[in-house]
Amino acid sequence: MFVITLRFSHNKHLAPQHMDGHKAWLGKGLADGVFLLAGSLQPSAGGAIIAHNTSLTALRERVALDPFVAEGVAGAEILEITPSLTDERLAFLKAAPGA
Repeated sequence: MFVITLRFSHNKHLAPQHMDGHKAWLGKGLADGVFLLAGSLQPSAGGAIIAHNTSLTALRERVALDPFVAEGVAGAEILEITPSLTDERLAFLKAAPGA
């Protein structure tokens, strides 16, 4: 699984121009079954996404297509995590290494 952080850059002021595209990109990630969760970093620092069922290479390609990243509104960091302990409700993450 992966944790993606999107931290606003000095171009944060451009976020409103690209918000619709960013939301569509998030929606596609959810619909594709790659994104499990997306939310804002507080206070107004950017966002974070939990992803799975993908490879690091494919996820890097997907993240590069985010309008916030492509337009320099935010920088992305991808952390790869190999879950070894989970709450029973998240056990599926242990069985789903990068595809």
